[in-house]
Amino acid sequence: MRFLRLVLILALATTVTACSSKFRSYNGPEVTQIVVQKSQRRMFLLHNQEVLKAYDIGLGFAPEGHKQIEGDGRTPEGMYFIDRRNPNSNYHLSIGISYPNPADRAFAETLGKSPGGDIFIHGRPWKDRKGGRDWTAGCIAVTDREMEDIYAMVRNGTPIVITP
Repeated sequence: MRFLRLVLILALATTVTACSSKFRSYNGPEVTQIVVQKSQRRMFLLHNQEVLKAYDIGLGFAPEGHKQIEGDGRTPEGMYFIDRRNPNSNYHLSIGISYPNPADRAFAETLGKSPGGDIFIHGRPWKDRKGGRDWTAGCIAVTDREMEDIYAMVRNGTPIVITP
């Protein structure tokens, strides 16, 4: 009887642990493009022209305009790609955006500055939940739960268009 009780407890614990994983699976249509509308604070995951998901987002702490140099608090604008994944992010999960591109680097160089980097779509850590909507250093923030879905749906190489 004790053995049966132990087996049931272990099975229940395993089931509960599996349900709380931040890694989800996705078997729907391929995300062929991400579109970010900074002025609307919205991000869309598209399959061709069909919107699969839409999210409210937070941006850099100085969101207007294109990111030009490290520390300016702006979120980049233009065409980039998802180029990396971080399952151990300080911001729950994150997927990297290919900023800076060669034009971004060249412009920052004319100013004698670094263009910055490490621009991600990521979750929102507990310590940053009470801040304003735009609080990142230039990244795109969503809730942790939303980031779990995005992480599962979006593949490396997916184009992302970020508009003003």
